[in-house]
Amino acid sequence: MKDKQHLFEDALALLKQLIGLSSLSKEEEFTADLIDRFFRERDIKTHRKGNNVWVYNAHYDITKPTILLNSHHDTVKPNTGYTRDPLAATVEEGKLFGLGSNDAGGCLVSLIATFLYFYQQTELKYNFCLVASAEEEISGKNGVESVLDAIGPIDFAIVGEPTLLDLAIAEKGLMVLDCTALGTAGHAARNEGDNAIYKAIKDIEWFQNYTFERTSSTLGPIKMSVTVIQAGSQHNVVPATCNFVVDVRTTDAYSNEETLDIIKSHVKSEVTARSTRLKSSSISETHPIVKAGIVLGRKVYGSPTMSDQALIPVPSLKLGPGDSARSHMADEFIYIDEIRAGIDLYIAMLEKIV
Repeated sequence: MKDKQHLFEDALALLKQLIGLSSLSKEEEFTADLIDRFFRERDIKTHRKGNNVWVYNAHYDITKPTILLNSHHDTVKPNTGYTRDPLAATVEEGKLFGLGSNDAGGCLVSLIATFLYFYQQTELKYNFCLVASAEEEISGKNGVESVLDAIGPIDFAIVGEPTLLDLAIAEKGLMVLDCTALGTAGHAARNEGDNAIYKAIKDIEWFQNYTFERTSSTLGPIKMSVTVIQAGSQHNVVPATCNFVVDVRTTDAYSNEETLDIIKSHVKSEVTARSTRLKSSSISETHPIVKAGIVLGRKVYGSPTMSDQALIPVPSLKLGPGDSARSHMADEFIYIDEIRAGIDLYIAMLEKIV
């Protein structure tokens, strides 16, 4: 086991290398190769499926519960406002700039350092499995979801995302709904047809104003936003259909399926969910890993943004260095001291329970 200073130095060097490689979602093979090589150079056996790479601690014991450490190495496309080369890792005034530095490279390398800290330790109460996953930014089916069966049973997860090192003990899920209001076509100059736009307006007003009966104690109410609308072909034709899209941020107060059923029972439009797989997630405030963070002075909160937690079917805590507000921004950066603090906090929390 290296000391924390060496772990930090290795983590920072790895992050700089990751930034220098393009790793857009579904195109992460170069960063996957780098992560795979990083572990093999340290004589750690790697496992890989697609662009997902995972490893286990040296004294893995199938009879013990397993902690999943997970973060992603894919990125979004660079914001058009970039004034720097997004693939150039540069350090200025204590900030490391580069695409993916904050979301979620800093978290990933901090978790890797944490994994290495515990890697050779014996007599641990838990196993460790670290997964560097792909396609998180698009909630892709070839990301962490695709390796859950292969990695084996897990007891709980720490998902590395920028949270200012506070404890996101709950996270909203997502459903995208395609809705169609049906009318009858007619000529706009005559009193004929049944205008689908007018029908859609009534349902859109329901989406805007409806309040679900139950509210999550950590995430608040379900939020529904109509984000796209399309109807009509020309000015003098009453449209027979009006299509609109609704972004629904779900909570742990209802399952996605329950939420969808309630929506369908209230609107007249045809409603189809693109998927119900991106579920709200949570972990009890009394869970040992959460209590460990609270003892160390960290705050708990519910997160409105989504991560791979939505696809991990065990209790999970979202936690990591960096600030979610910097994710996807132009000239993305993370403070170098945040990475050091992230490593220290991950290790300190886990030492209290493993």
